Amino acid sequence: MSEAQYLTTPQGRRIAYHKTDGAGPGVVFLGGFKSDMEGSKAVYLEDWAKREGRAYLRLDYSGHGISDGAFTDGCIGDWAEDAAAAIDQLTDGPQILVGSSMGGWISLLMTKRMPDRIAGLVTIAAAPDFTEDSMWAGFDNAQRAALEADGQIALPSDYDEPYIITKRLIEDGRNQLVLREPVNLPFPTRFLIGTADEAVDLSVAYRLLDRAEGPDIRLTLVKNKDHRFSDPECLTLIKEAILQVSAAI
Repeated sequence: MSEAQYLTTPQGRRIAYHKTDGAGPGVVFLGGFKSDMEGSKAVYLEDWAKREGRAYLRLDYSGHGISDGAFTDGCIGDWAEDAAAAIDQLTDGPQILVGSSMGGWISLLMTKRMPDRIAGLVTIAAAPDFTEDSMWAGFDNAQRAALEADGQIALPSDYDEPYIITKRLIEDGRNQLVLREPVNLPFPTRFLIGTADEAVDLSVAYRLLDRAEGPDIRLTLVKNKDHRFSDPECLTLIKEAILQVSAAI
């Protein structure tokens, strides 16, 4: 395994990445909330890209994985800036974005920010607007008061430690919302989600499909698969979705 390289964004954040040279259109993997580029989906796609001679990029947003910065200092807008800098500086030509969970939200922001650099889109359990529609909407009065008074609250997670949710994350998220208006996706697009997803409700996938506008958009529900979407069957489905998008470009 090669060592990670680092990119300093225009905002001065130092983020880590792995880049595979190859033919285009390249594939860029955008990971989830508090996830990193060593996850099974990101690494599986890199191995596939190397076998196929395909250009590929995976990265850690600031405060994630081995990138610099503290997770609690970041927000959706920062991580979108990180992704945009990586796509702009580390890839050539239009790219196929593969966004997992929060990465699905980030990828949708990229389609608005740099539409000329997007050749296609694949999302996995996309979680657009989750800071407002899931987190804030689910907070009780005591949690909202604590967030205002203390600047952060702790939420339980299925992983090793609780999620620290900051006031800045919630407030910035309101500036990044994408589902309040039509989502223009004029390129091949595939949305994937498992019916047993415990983190992203299926209603989010349906709402995204309803808001999405474009000539080639499909939503695939996979029975009994959870939010990780990373068993061998799911990994194959992700690869096949990328190939479908590639063939339709």
